[in-house]
Amino acid sequence: MTSDERIQASETRIFKAVFPNTTNHYDTLFGGTAMHMMDEVAFITATRFSRQVMVTVSSDKIDFKKPIPAGTIVELIGRVSHVGNTSLKVDVEIYVEQMYAEGRELAIHGSFTFVAIDDHKKPVRIIK
Repeated sequence: MTSDERIQASETRIFKAVFPNTTNHYDTLFGGTAMHMMDEVAFITATRFSRQVMVTVSSDKIDFKKPIPAGTIVELIGRVSHVGNTSLKVDVEIYVEQMYAEGRELAIHGSFTFVAIDDHKKPVRIIK
């Protein structure tokens, strides 16, 4: 499988409902909860791409473009955007949609960097 085919095959999509227990005092998705969900999707994406032990080393930039109210549906999409020797970068987008209306909007975008590690927690080459 080529690198481009592996990137395409590792794309990860997860849908979640936004319930009140995940919101802040403004009744919108708590930023920390969004970051947690994004890191999880990024981890799954990185692992599906490499099939190696991967750990998060950084969240490079997270842009909160639109609030995500309680009672909506979100889709998280993770895609590998760069592959290095021992690390890779995953871009994650969160789209928000109303439960009872058509359409969706990009609400949050972020990038996460992962490194492949061995049994001794030392960086190892990503198998390409």
